[in-house]
Amino acid sequence: MTLEAYSAFPSILCDRPAPGVLRLTLNRPESLNSLGADAHRELADIWRVVDRDRETLAVLLCAKGKAFSAGGDFEVVKKLTQSFEERANMWREARDLVYNIVNCSKPIVSAIQGAAVGAGLAAALVSDIPIAAKNAKLVDGHVRLGVAAGDHAAIIWPLLCGMAKAKYHLLLNEPVSGEKAEQLGLVALAVDEEELQEKALAVATRLAEGAPSAIQWTKYALNNWLRMAGPTFDASLALEMLGFSGPDSQEGLDSFRERRAPNFPKKAPF
Repeated sequence: MTLEAYSAFPSILCDRPAPGVLRLTLNRPESLNSLGADAHRELADIWRVVDRDRETLAVLLCAKGKAFSAGGDFEVVKKLTQSFEERANMWREARDLVYNIVNCSKPIVSAIQGAAVGAGLAAALVSDIPIAAKNAKLVDGHVRLGVAAGDHAAIIWPLLCGMAKAKYHLLLNEPVSGEKAEQLGLVALAVDEEELQEKALAVATRLAEGAPSAIQWTKYALNNWLRMAGPTFDASLALEMLGFSGPDSQEGLDSFRERRAPNFPKKAPF
């Protein structure tokens, strides 16, 4: 399959840096690779094409600029607070992003630098071998925004770092450095930032040089742990979308835009 097959995903740069390796680069450095509506959709859908690409034996997911991804942009979030149709469409799209990576037959290495938030963080951590710069900053910002931690957190954080640590970081919106993420088991490796891209490419190349069927089938078997957590993930994502219909998400969005601490209503729903 030629790179022309990826022309439908203009926000993602595609190249082949080594035999059998497809590199996908998030390419909105001017916005810290925040994901607008088109970019989010592309990041969800591209894995179906990768899965059918016979020339690709391993994937390297990385990002251009100083941040891996600042998450969803404010216009996307605003629409989610205003429109049932937007929430319904995003529920499907966010679900596809995670499940398409889980079900993609090709092993995926992610290289995480700078800030990694939201859907970008989801793609990075659901990848098979996440590698982070030691000074990277991983944070699931959902509760800070006023919605449940959907996207990916419920399907993978408890499995990777245990329930106690998952609750601590997700409920408190507590950031994790790349170095700490390796200690917790959230990522496979943490390296100095200047070594990140070289190391991630070396790992992807090593995968591409291995036995394709053995590697792909091992990934498939291991990812049954994630498939078993599917109902938990589906519930978290539905609750995230429900949260966008309430006042907390509007206050969370306003506080981000105004660069202030949020003042959430101190009354919980029954």
